[in-house]
Amino acid sequence: MAVGRRDVRVSFAALVRIRDDDRHVLLHSPSRPGSFGPPGGVYKSFPPAVRLLEPLGFRADRAAPLAEDMHSDLRGFLPASSLRSFQRWFATGAYREDATECLRRELAEELVESGLPHLVPDTLGAEFAPVRTVVEGPYAVPGKPYRQLRRLEVYEPAMNGTAVARLCRSLIESGMDAAVPDVICASTEEIAHGRSGTALIGAHSAYLVSDTRPPVEIPMLR
Repeated sequence: MAVGRRDVRVSFAALVRIRDDDRHVLLHSPSRPGSFGPPGGVYKSFPPAVRLLEPLGFRADRAAPLAEDMHSDLRGFLPASSLRSFQRWFATGAYREDATECLRRELAEELVESGLPHLVPDTLGAEFAPVRTVVEGPYAVPGKPYRQLRRLEVYEPAMNGTAVARLCRSLIESGMDAAVPDVICASTEEIAHGRSGTALIGAHSAYLVSDTRPPVEIPMLR
């Protein structure tokens, strides 16, 4: 796929902040081996969105090792001239996941990846309250011909029942348990530093605690 300097890479995602005091739950990222980040991920579109996105020139960005998992992700390239139309479409919520759908799906998938499939049923009725929305860019990407626009929405679980409370408690306990290597609990200081012990922490984790982030991101698998 040819990408030029008039293109903008877009990535719109939702993240969930699960914390106890200054301990923030981070999960291992299969797309960035050795690194950890908050639960959540890129929104997915539904099939009817194709007839709206194709006229905008949207071209999916799918990393080969994870292409199946990334199917329908709202991560891809647009001509710069279509960027505002894409943002207006996203704001309508039409033919895409809402935050609840996205975060329930991502939590369920990531719990299985983290070796905690028994917690998946506790995600089914989870609701989420908004914390902040951060829009990055469009900005130049070092070494790439295109610019990038990222929208990251941060939510936290609404404690609306025993299941979600149990889920959060179990994840915090898992993050403190060395026997569960794919879940860690990181302090605000560790998130700012970018490392918790030997674990690397993805830069976007900083949005759990503030509106700013370190400038360097750990690259995805390609």
